[in-house]
Amino acid sequence: MSEKHEEVKEYYGKALETSEDLKTNACCTMEKPPQYIIDALSNIHDEVQSKYYGCGLAIPAKLEGLRILDLGSGSGRDCYILSQLVGQKGEVVGVDMTDEQLDVANKYVDYHTEKFGFTYANTKFLKGNIESLEQLNLAPNSFDLIISNCVINLAMDKEKVLRDAYNLLKPGGEMYFSDVYSDRRISKELQADPVLWGECLSGALYWNDFLRTARKVGFTDPRSVKNNPITIENEEVQEKCGSIQFFSVTYRLFKIDGLEDECEDYGQAITYKGTITNNPNSFDLDDHHHFPKGKIMTVCGNTYKMLHDTRFQEHFDFYGTWDTHYGVFEGCGGAMPFSTEEGGEAGSCC
Repeated sequence: MSEKHEEVKEYYGKALETSEDLKTNACCTMEKPPQYIIDALSNIHDEVQSKYYGCGLAIPAKLEGLRILDLGSGSGRDCYILSQLVGQKGEVVGVDMTDEQLDVANKYVDYHTEKFGFTYANTKFLKGNIESLEQLNLAPNSFDLIISNCVINLAMDKEKVLRDAYNLLKPGGEMYFSDVYSDRRISKELQADPVLWGECLSGALYWNDFLRTARKVGFTDPRSVKNNPITIENEEVQEKCGSIQFFSVTYRLFKIDGLEDECEDYGQAITYKGTITNNPNSFDLDDHHHFPKGKIMTVCGNTYKMLHDTRFQEHFDFYGTWDTHYGVFEGCGGAMPFSTEEGGEAGSCC
């Protein structure tokens, strides 16, 4: 491993005992989760929760029976939430490189299997670097969903992480992850600071570089789900960072053939049936596509595909064909810049 990888292992394995030891709130989820996530959290062991260092809610809807990979799974908090939501027929695989974090995650596999009322464990943890997933013998096209929570910013080769994730997803699969982004490129000097890197700040991608990289590896139309500005709340760290603005952003990236690099209008529409678990009244695809139950909504071709060519298909009615192109679709918002106002209901770190 590189010196930077060793620094990250040292920071998350020894320097941080619990989330209370963080020097900033970058690795702290300030988004209030929905009630069903709160209920799932109540079943997770306190030690697992105390070592949580996420920056968002990296758990999408419609998870029953899915095979999920968590990149940088840490103490296993998100894996154990997902374990309950995928159910006994699903599987959750966590990957992390820090022994101390893996020890906690593995320590409670049997505990959670019993707590969830399962007859066998549907969760396992592998030791590995998310930049070297090829060493774990994970089959290409074998996961329905890949998540990550405030970890990809810690990687040196972020393009490889995204490319490997794309290759591991099944056609129609999704990468849904929360991470830290910046409003400009961060200097080499700041990137060399081990505390700033460990606190998920100096490894953050400039948002435009992230979009370019995601599209380059095959995720043609990245969709922002939720974003919130990060307030560092540490004078020494803030002074080092200067005027750089940081954002916690949740993105969803679909592996779908035929997505276009712009939103195009084919005269199509969809209606949400209200049948996705925990989403009876409406469904949010991203931060600018809200679908009330029963309402016919016009959509661009990419949005149509994101719902028609994925696990969401059975929950929508689809109207229109691809026969006629009407030009640019006017109803889609931009992927960025992010708002400097808090985008969601704030809550305590969870």
